[in-house]
Amino acid sequence: MKEVLQTIIEALVEEKDKIQITEKEEQNGILFEVKVASSDMGRVIGKEGRIAKSIRTIFKAVGTKAQKRVTIEFID
Repeated sequence: MKEVLQTIIEALVEEKDKIQITEKEEQNGILFEVKVASSDMGRVIGKEGRIAKSIRTIFKAVGTKAQKRVTIEFID
């Protein structure tokens, strides 16, 4: 799952070397913490949070299939 998230984020940002994705196993699922360059944060979140919401929706579906709860946090 982390590789898929990495690919999606890379397609959105300009500074690909600044991407940091941390995967944490929790008792109720998986938490992904995504850090990008501050200049790219707007591209990842999108207008009114639409892109971030879409990414979360995709991973919610993937997590459901794997029977895990997937949470994605975008960190400044």
